[in-house]
Amino acid sequence: MTGTQLALLVVTWLTIVSNVGIAAADLAGARFVLANSAEVGVPRSWLPRLAACKLAGATGLLLGLLDAALRPLAAAAACGLVLLYAGALAFHLRARVLYNLAFPGFYLATAVASLALTLSASS
Repeated sequence: MTGTQLALLVVTWLTIVSNVGIAAADLAGARFVLANSAEVGVPRSWLPRLAACKLAGATGLLLGLLDAALRPLAAAAACGLVLLYAGALAFHLRARVLYNLAFPGFYLATAVASLALTLSASS
């Protein structure tokens, strides 16, 4: 296993696990999720759809790890997560909620890293 393959495995698993975890918190209506979404202006009714997007991204990344032929799907999933978390950052900035910007920033960083590593492993 090369260094790039190991990095792909570790970073992508981190991205998958963290997205499944936050999607579960979204679906469960965790207090911190409800408070944060209200603070940045995301309606509670959006949470199931956002959770579905996170789970779809995690699923696409997992499929790309399990089968190299599905790496284009994994790249598309990572791209979708990048867009999702860029939107989350935009909502935080628009609402001027900066104290917890690190959370969507973390998810964005893992999605970007997964995308970059998936693309480099595909070539």
